Amino acid sequence: MIDPAAILAHDFGIQQQTYAPRDAILYALGLGLGRDPLDLAELRFLDERALAVLPSFGVTLCSPGMWIRAPELGVDFTKLVHSAQSAEFLLPLPPQASVTGTARVASLTDRGEGRGALLVLERTIADAESGAVYCRLEQTLLLRADGGFGGPAALLPVADAPEGDPDFVEQLGISPRAALIYRLSGDWNPLHLDPAFARGAGFDRPILHGLASYGMAGVAISRALARDPASISRLECRFSGVVFPGDQLEFRIWRDGPNAARFHAFVGLRKVLDGGSIEWGQQ
Repeated sequence: MIDPAAILAHDFGIQQQTYAPRDAILYALGLGLGRDPLDLAELRFLDERALAVLPSFGVTLCSPGMWIRAPELGVDFTKLVHSAQSAEFLLPLPPQASVTGTARVASLTDRGEGRGALLVLERTIADAESGAVYCRLEQTLLLRADGGFGGPAALLPVADAPEGDPDFVEQLGISPRAALIYRLSGDWNPLHLDPAFARGAGFDRPILHGLASYGMAGVAISRALARDPASISRLECRFSGVVFPGDQLEFRIWRDGPNAARFHAFVGLRKVLDGGSIEWGQQ
């Protein structure tokens, strides 16, 4: 049985991490960069000699790990899914740094018996020496088996629908090995590796990490609009459908001013990313 008070009071402490160019490169490979080893625009994120770091690499830093699996919290971890992610990228991440992360459960709301609960986790990643904040993150988790505990009701997001045909359509093929590579950036949930665990969670095979499709969206949409992925300043979306390694993503993109866009993503006829928005810093 879920213990809402224990979840809301959970003490994450201060996470610390030192990363190196290898870690930022591995993250970029997990998003599929480097398919064409002669693509200089992608090699910028893979060449340690003059490395550019994808802003969304920040979502992997100072992870609180599998905190939600603690028995005293009472969450059915096998039924948990990452349902939305947003981030504000305030400063460029250097190729290597020591960083600290703080986290708190911002809210826990009840969708009702049999419909699950929504948990919002807020995190901040800062430089360990200067204290400068690199990014602020907000992660929404759907606890599919843990509704009906009598907590405050969840306000479900209303899916936006940009008007008219998209301005751009961008295709992105996902490697069958994508989840196996992406997990090396720190998300060890067996849902993305273990076929038996995935079946127990209701999927016929391991699924792709939500944060992998999130990072892929930032790169693919930047490419479609001829923007530099390193200049992304904000990125958010909802994970409205399951993405599997080997899928073909289709991004439908609408311009939203000179430095912003909105997007949805589909696998075939299935919408898998919803309510997406992205902004870039001035170039």
